Amino acid sequence: MKYFVRALKYFVALCVLCTGLMALMIATGTSALSLDDTLYAALHTTRFVKMFGAILLLAAFYPRFGFVVRQVEGDMEEHREQILNAMRSAGFSLLREEEGKMIFRADTFALKALLLFEDEIEVTQYGQWIRLDGIRRGVARAAYRLDAYLTMVKRNE
Repeated sequence: MKYFVRALKYFVALCVLCTGLMALMIATGTSALSLDDTLYAALHTTRFVKMFGAILLLAAFYPRFGFVVRQVEGDMEEHREQILNAMRSAGFSLLREEEGKMIFRADTFALKALLLFEDEIEVTQYGQWIRLDGIRRGVARAAYRLDAYLTMVKRNE
């Protein structure tokens, strides 16, 4: 169910983006077609069907490539402060803490909206690794910062 909801959100976001771009082009006069011609082309040509199919295909696979798990070598208890700092600098704050798990959410509404309200990042311990699981844009940024913070700690030991 989560997969379907994520794909649907991305589909809606892509449709809004395409519609917004077409409206902007028509409003600024940079479109070669008028509004009537654009609507006719959208409803009566194969170009629209191909574009719609591409959007559907992209949205269908988005949950597979839009969400990742990254691992950084370290210990959650020992490096708690570095985890909190890395997540804070990536724009996330601690929402709650459960047994062996830290859940972070985006700080600002703008970041939440940019991440399609899929802004939850889960941090767990996996053997010798700190594991970050969530949306690619947030996890990649946080993992990069966390790795840098942990490298500095190891150099100072």
